[in-house]
Amino acid sequence: MNDRAVVAKLSRVDKAAVLLLSLGETDAAQVLRHMGPKEVQRVGVAMAQMRNVHREQVEQVMSEFVEIVGDQTSLGVGSDSYIRKMLTSALGEDKANGLIDRILLGGNTSGLDSLKWMEPRAVADVIRYEHPQIQAIVVAYLDPDQAGEVLGHFDHKVRLDIILRVSSLNTVQPAALKELNNILEKQFSGNSNASRTSLGGIKRAADIMNFLDSSIEGQLMDSIREIDDTLSVQIEDLMFVFNNLSDVDDRGIQALLREVSSDVLVLALKGSDEGVKEKIFKNMSKRASELLRDDLEAKGPVRVSDVETAQKEILTIARRMAEAGEIVLGGKGGEEMI
Repeated sequence: MNDRAVVAKLSRVDKAAVLLLSLGETDAAQVLRHMGPKEVQRVGVAMAQMRNVHREQVEQVMSEFVEIVGDQTSLGVGSDSYIRKMLTSALGEDKANGLIDRILLGGNTSGLDSLKWMEPRAVADVIRYEHPQIQAIVVAYLDPDQAGEVLGHFDHKVRLDIILRVSSLNTVQPAALKELNNILEKQFSGNSNASRTSLGGIKRAADIMNFLDSSIEGQLMDSIREIDDTLSVQIEDLMFVFNNLSDVDDRGIQALLREVSSDVLVLALKGSDEGVKEKIFKNMSKRASELLRDDLEAKGPVRVSDVETAQKEILTIARRMAEAGEIVLGGKGGEEMI
C-alpha cells in the first residue's frame, strides 16, 4: 500500500496529530491554545499513539492541510492531569512540560471554563458544599459527558436535586454568575450589566442523563417520575439511547461505523434490538456484514456492564460527530426534518 493510500485511511484527528508533531513545540502550543479541553485530549491521544510516521506521509498530510486551510474546524474531551500524561507520553517530559504550560496557563480562561480542564471528581469537590443552585449552574455549563461524571460523585438525593434544577434553568442572572465567579476566585468575562445567559433546560438535563451509568440513570428517572411525571416524560423523549440508532439515516450510520472498532461494535450489538442490528448490517458490505454476524454468533455470554460500556462509547462518538455536523441523530434525540 502506498503512502497516499495510508494517509487516506487516517482519520482527521490522526492527520491533525501528524501536523502538530511536524511543527515545533512553540507553534504546536499556539495551535492547541485555541482548542478546548476535549479537543486537546483527542489530538493528544492521537499524538501519543503515532508510530513510524514516514516523511512521505507527513508531506501528504501537509499538502492536504494547505488545500483546506481556509476552513477552520474543531475536534472534540479531557482533564488537566490526563493531558499532561498524554503529552508527556507523546513528546517526552522535557518538551511536554513547556508545551503544557503554554497550553494550560497561557490563555485567558474564566472560572467556569477552567472547570472543563479538571477531573470530574475535582469539579465535584469544588462545588460539593455550595448552594444547590450554584451546583446546577456549574453542571449545566459543563459538557454533558463531563457533567454526567460529576453527578456520579454525588449521592442520589443531591443528583436528583441538581438535575431537577438544571431542567428548570433557562437563563442565569448576572448576579448569579458573579456569585459563581467569587466562589471560583476567577474573573468572569463580562460585567454586572451583562445580559442574561442561556443555560440549562430540559434538553440539557436529558443530555446529561445520557452520560450517567444505566443504574444511576434508571434510579434518577424513577425519582423524577415520582416528583413530576410530565417532566420525566419530557426528559425521556429528548434522550438519545443506543436503540435510537435505527432512526439515523444510512449515510450517518456509514460515517459512524468508520469511527467504531469491530470489537466494540460486536459487544454493543449483543444487547441491542433487531432494528439496530439490521440497520448496521444494511450499511456494511455483504462480506463485512457476514463477518459481523459470525462474530455475534460466536461471541459467548457477556456481562451487561460490558455491553453498556460499549454502547456508551459508540453513543459518545455519535454525539461528538453530531456536534461537529458530520451526522444527524434521529429518534428521540433528533430534530424533526422537513
